[in-house]
Formats: sequence, C-alpha cells, structure tokens
Amino acid sequence: MGFDWKSRTNTAGLSGRALRVSVTLTATLGFSLFGYDQGLMSGLITGHEFNYEFPATKGNSVNQGAVTACYEIGCFFGALFAMFRGERIGRRPLIILGAFIIILGTLISVTAYRDAWGTGQFVVGRVITGIGNGMNTATIPVWQSEMSKPEKRGMLVNLEGSVVAIGTFVAYWVDFGMSYVNNSSQWRFPVAFQIFFAFFVMIGALQLPESPRWLLSKGRREEAVFVLAALNDVPIDDEGVDEEATAIQDAVEKVSKKQISMKEVFTGGKTQHFRRMLIGSSTQFFQQFTGCNAAIYYSTVLFEQTIGLTGKLPLILGGVFATIYALSTIPSFFLIEKLGRRNLFLIGATGQGCSFIITFGCLVKDTTQNAKGAAVGLFLFIVFFAFTILPLPWVYPPEINPLRTRTVASAISTCTNWLTNFAVVMFTPVFIANARWGCYLFFAVMNFIFVPIIFFFYPETAGRSLEEMDIMFAKAHVEKKPVWRVAQTMPKMNHREVERAAVELGLFDEIEFQNDGFDDKASASIPDAEKEGTSGTDTPDSQENNNNHSGLFVKKGDDNV
Repeated sequence: MGFDWKSRTNTAGLSGRALRVSVTLTATLGFSLFGYDQGLMSGLITGHEFNYEFPATKGNSVNQGAVTACYEIGCFFGALFAMFRGERIGRRPLIILGAFIIILGTLISVTAYRDAWGTGQFVVGRVITGIGNGMNTATIPVWQSEMSKPEKRGMLVNLEGSVVAIGTFVAYWVDFGMSYVNNSSQWRFPVAFQIFFAFFVMIGALQLPESPRWLLSKGRREEAVFVLAALNDVPIDDEGVDEEATAIQDAVEKVSKKQISMKEVFTGGKTQHFRRMLIGSSTQFFQQFTGCNAAIYYSTVLFEQTIGLTGKLPLILGGVFATIYALSTIPSFFLIEKLGRRNLFLIGATGQGCSFIITFGCLVKDTTQNAKGAAVGLFLFIVFFAFTILPLPWVYPPEINPLRTRTVASAISTCTNWLTNFAVVMFTPVFIANARWGCYLFFAVMNFIFVPIIFFFYPETAGRSLEEMDIMFAKAHVEKKPVWRVAQTMPKMNHREVERAAVELGLFDEIEFQNDGFDDKASASIPDAEKEGTSGTDTPDSQENNNNHSGLFVKKGDDNV
C-alpha cells in the first residue's frame, strides 16, 4: 500500500519511543518557527537594505512597530480559526494547513518590491504567515500533550516552548550574517528561511498520527487503539491499551452528550470550565506583560537607542543575547517536573521583576557606565525568562483544561497571547523612544503584581494525568477549597481511581444525570464486581488504595457542602 496522506493513523513505520520522538521533533520545529519570527525583525527593521525597500520604516518608531506587530494580528485570527473549527477538523490536519499557509505568506512577503506597493505586500504576507502560525501555536501544544505520557508530558511540551529560544537564536545570527550583504538578499533570505521550518513541520505532520483522544471523541475507537498501541509499542489487543482507551472514551462520552458551544467554556459548576480557561489564558497575558517581547523583538533597537551602541556592535550583542537566551532554556527540562510549574512561575516573575529594576535603576542617570549595568539587567532578565515563563504558558493551558473544552480553551489562551503580544510589540518602540527607563519600571511592576496571583490561583499540574485535573477542580468546587491547596493534598490516581472519584463527586451531574440521585448514578457507573465488594482483578493493595480514596471526596448530599 502507498502512503495515504489523509489517514489519521500514519506512523511512518515507527512505534514507541521512536514515534514519540518524531512527534516531539515535529512539534518543536513548529515552535522554532515561532521563535525565529520573534527574532527575525529585530535585526532587519533598522537594516539599510530593508529601510531602502520599505522607506516608511526608516527612523519611524510607529511604522516599525506596525510592520513588526502586524504578524501578531494574523496569529490572532489563526488562533480564532483554531478555536471555532479546530475540534471539527482535528489536530493533525490543522497543523498541516497552518504550515502551508505559513509558506504562502512567506512567499508573498519575500517577493515585495519598493516600486510595487512594497510595504503593503510585505505586511499582507506577514499577516498571512501569522494566520498559519496562530493556527499551529494553538494546536501543537494540545496535540503534543495528548500524545504524551503523564510523567513525560510536562518535559516534552516544555520543549516546545523552550525551542522558541532556539528559533530566536537562529534568526539573530542569520540577520547578523546577512548584514554584510549589500543587496536585497540582506532581508529577503532571512524572511524566506521561514519556509525551511514550515516545510518540515508539514512533512512531519503528514506522516504522523492524529491524537487518540480526538479520535475517541469522534467515535473512531479502532483508529485510536491503533495509535495508542503504536505510542506504547505494544500489540493492538494489549489489555493496557484497551483499558487506557476505555478510560479516555468514558470521560469523552460522559461530557459529550451535548455539542460543545462557546457558551459552555464560560460555565462554572463542578467542571469549572470558565475558571480553568481563565487561568490558562492568564499565563499568556502574564508572559507578554513580563516585558519579554519588548526585549526579544527589539533587543537590537534597545542596544542602539537606550544603551547607545553603534555600528555592528548592537547586532553582535543581539546575537550574544539570543545565544544566552537559548542556553538558558536548558534548566527548564530538568526543573519543570522536579520543581513543578507553579514554583517555576513564581521564580520567573520574581527574578524578572528584579532584573528590570536593575535596568531601570541604571538608566535613571544617563552615563556610559550605567548603560553597561542596564545591559546586565537585560541579560539577567532573559536568563530568568528562558527557563521559566518562556515555556510554561504553552505547557500549562492544555494541562489545566478538560478534554471537552481543551481545543477552544487553548485557542482562547493563544488568542490572548497574540492580542497582548500585538499591544506590546506595537507600542514598545514608542515607549522606548519617549519613556526610556520608565518602560523598564512598568514591566518590573507588572512582574511583581503577577507573583501573588500565581501563588493564590495556580494549582500544580506536574505528574497529573489530564483526567486527574477534572477531579482536582471538582473537588475544590465541592469542598469550597482553593484549587492550589487541593492540588497539594490530593494523591495521584490511576484510571480506575479517577473514574471512581468522578462518580463520588457527581462530576458529571449537570451533563449526564441531571434528573437522577447520586446513589443511582453511582450504581449505574460502578462495575458489578465493585458493587458486590469484590473484583477479579483487584489486588489487596489496590483494594486498600481504593478504600483510602473513598474518604477524600464529599458527596452531593452531604450537609457540609
């Protein structure tokens, strides 16, 4: 049989670790492209060949911001498309379509010429490229998260966020190398290089499978079992695969009795859809208002205008900045599971705020020596950002949102990223030109504001299955406790314990059992062997573990709720 690009079960002949690595490589290439474009314009926007081709950008901070930020507008609309159509289309086809649109937009931008409405064509191309990237950044974390084992999920999805820095690193040094070319290739080649990333993302996605969770949500169990077996490198009839598929399918069926609508994402109750969406989206808002893209998109401009460097030195220092940025992502691979998401958020916000205080303090009095201290603050900021708040907003929203709303909620999260990204990138050049040190004071204060919000509202998700998160939020709602505290005290659960806890909490009352009592639901949901108090498969240890969990949850009829 030949290659079928429409198949949702393509594995390129791979299984187990090799298949998971291929999924990870494709996902990280998609986010490398995201990072590449973040760094791309920093070295181009003040280049003499770029300014000749697009004279409106020369020395005009407003136009520089507009040409750079128009990409974020495209990304926003791409994320919107993923929000409204992503669940119907699927993860894999959306990634393929996004990569194709990126290639199309890049070709439009790279063929722009001064005498033929050049600036307009370049902007249109960047917007189209942004649409494709918005679709991919809204979809890839969900796809990767649903293809990963719980114990590896954080590290692998974290890798996506971290390789943003690799893309930025490549962009800075490509810009620097091409700065020695005295023709339009100085800017055309760096722009065209985006196609390299997009092409391999498209080829990779074509040869890899759809998310088994999405397949099960569409009633395609046979395909889902095939993918789960391939991911675990076991036969299709393996008991563990069937048990995993059943657990996922049960969760899907219980929450899919009604078609999801945008209104449902804004509901509360035991599912806590709105709170979970809000927490996930807030991570993207916080990421942008830490000041990260004020530093990343415009580091070369900062070194020129704020610190006063001239010649090739700003480009060289920008390249060093990007190199340190890339290297500083390495600790996140080891710390994201060891310290957890919550602690890394707190470390990042605190460290970044202190770094910008250093830059602010050094720039209040304008001297050459102080300018060097300001540069130290910028470098220190990017170190803290790289291993904390760079990857975390891409890891956290897919983990914290339930399967039923995950595509829509993750897309809302990504839309939040692009809207705030646009605002920061659009106004940073004007902010720098008019406020100088005030810009850094503003971002320092924003970082410190985030610290108590993270502490009191963000639960830890490290090591939890995606289904356990449903239990965590339901338990917090029923017992009237902060979800971050529930996350600290709730023990880890296997698939059967999750199912039992869902029944005890009445988690699916509002969707599946609106007119039934709790006891009826429990008897309908617990297997016959369990109702009789025995099981042919439970060991004494597992029975004891199950009994230990029975007291953890408050039932619907309890007086204390």
